[in-house]
Amino acid sequence: MNPNPRNNIWQILWRMICYVPRLYLIDSFFWLFIIGLPILPGLIIREFFNSLTGETQFSLSPTLLIIFLLAIGLGRVAFIFIGRLTKTQHRFTMNTLLRHNLLQTILNHPNPISLPVSQGELISYFRDDMEIIEDNVVGTSEVFNAGIFAVISLIILVSINWEMTVLTFLPLGLVIAIAQKMEKRIKRYRRASRIATEKVTGLIGEIFNSVQAIKVAGAETSVIEHFEKLNTQRRQAILTDRLFTAILNSNFQSLVNLGTGIILLTAATFLQNTTDKFTVGDFALFVYYLAFATDFFMFLGEFITASRQAEVSFERMTNLIKSKDKSILTLVTPQPLYLNHIFGKKQQLPPIQPAIQDYTKLQELTIENLTYYYPGTNRGIENIHLCLPRGSLTVITGGVGAGKTTLLRVLLGLLPQQTGKIYWNGALVDDPASFFLPPRSAYTSQIPQLFSQTIIKNLLLGWQTNHESLEKALYTSVFTEDVADMSLGLETPVGHRGVRLSGGQLQRAAIARALVRQPELLVFDDISSALDLETETKLHKRLLEISNSPNSDWQPTILLVSHSSLWHSCDRAATTQEHRVITLEKGRITKY
Repeated sequence: MNPNPRNNIWQILWRMICYVPRLYLIDSFFWLFIIGLPILPGLIIREFFNSLTGETQFSLSPTLLIIFLLAIGLGRVAFIFIGRLTKTQHRFTMNTLLRHNLLQTILNHPNPISLPVSQGELISYFRDDMEIIEDNVVGTSEVFNAGIFAVISLIILVSINWEMTVLTFLPLGLVIAIAQKMEKRIKRYRRASRIATEKVTGLIGEIFNSVQAIKVAGAETSVIEHFEKLNTQRRQAILTDRLFTAILNSNFQSLVNLGTGIILLTAATFLQNTTDKFTVGDFALFVYYLAFATDFFMFLGEFITASRQAEVSFERMTNLIKSKDKSILTLVTPQPLYLNHIFGKKQQLPPIQPAIQDYTKLQELTIENLTYYYPGTNRGIENIHLCLPRGSLTVITGGVGAGKTTLLRVLLGLLPQQTGKIYWNGALVDDPASFFLPPRSAYTSQIPQLFSQTIIKNLLLGWQTNHESLEKALYTSVFTEDVADMSLGLETPVGHRGVRLSGGQLQRAAIARALVRQPELLVFDDISSALDLETETKLHKRLLEISNSPNSDWQPTILLVSHSSLWHSCDRAATTQEHRVITLEKGRITKY
């Protein structure tokens, strides 16, 4: 991975331009006229003044010349209207591609919860950093078009007077020199403003997630003071960044204006010299076209500044997705976005992956030499061997950081296995992530996630089932009585992330969601940490009942992580199937 986006900033911009070349070319076409149409009035203005002094080469009346000016103005208005549509669509497409790829990279991260920033801090990446990159990409067509007409203008100016035209390059040299000289400071101020904003948005997210903890600790004053301090730092950093950018841009404009003044003073000497064929119309044309060249120099300086700021944004995102197999070019990899382009073919959404229909019931799940280590660390699992017979209940225990959750996630394809093989009834599982889906398997994570909907919608999430299976899932998860005590029953809204439910109810709702799918393999990660002993005992007994049902239509194999001693023992009289406890230490099985 190239850690310096400066070395490939132009490669990145080129890739983004090539993502939707048709839209880019259409947008560039309209902006070519928006920027270039004003070049025609210059010729008309020269003829207008020459006609007033009797030096015109064409027999056109001033009235006709004014009509031409109005027609060109109206045409430019029409192009501006259409150009705004194409520019908006292009901006939206570039922004969407970046956000899509950044979000996809984060979701595919080996351990998303270990990202170097919080969810609140991510807002600044998806908002502020994306905007500056978007401006930089769409600005390339404007700079290019402005450059074309700057060259045309310079050619015309040379035809009028080459000595004065040479002077127009003086502002260009100064603009580029200043932009290069100030590069480090531009990036330093932009980086500081982004970090300061990131801290504020991060703290806002932490405050919303910790309201009760703040109240219980009586820490409102301390939190507010810290928030005010971060906001002050953010205000100062942003003010410094924007003020410096404004000063730079004003210096570019001042240099251009100063160069224009020098050129005009030179032009005045040519007008006084009667030996030179330099008419009033030529002077008006020179002044008019001079703006095309000088404005381009100013625009170029601003674009260079924006490019340096975009490099900072790419540097930040490089650090965010930093991994040996990830590159900053990942963010500009072409992806289908399914947008309805104004000047393009509408992309059809891909079909939703249907539920697995044709599958063989699990008789034996075998894990051989399963290994995974988190990038850059010595944390993970190594050489895991397991054999899970049909109807067995296998408990994984171990200390904090022993690799219990990692083992479950690697098995299900939520983390990429580095070595090892998984067999379902003796058949190799090539892609665990797409294989271990309902009804083959169902997974309940350590921290249950519910949506801000009703209980029934959270349990089903679109899954089709019958009343009997739903009732059985509620009973097995020891959730029937809780639902019955709610006034709206299964139609009870759970609130944001299930805030209206207790911790134990959240866990049992997530268990019921897995059970209602009646999978062959049930995988649970510490599902009883919020349960009282009585409820946990019932859950333990009922899970043993469904796994110990050889004559039933559904006999799941259960693999779970637990710290409770209740799951580490078994009433042999209540089961005829294997109930095992596996101990992990430092990613290895020490007891089987």
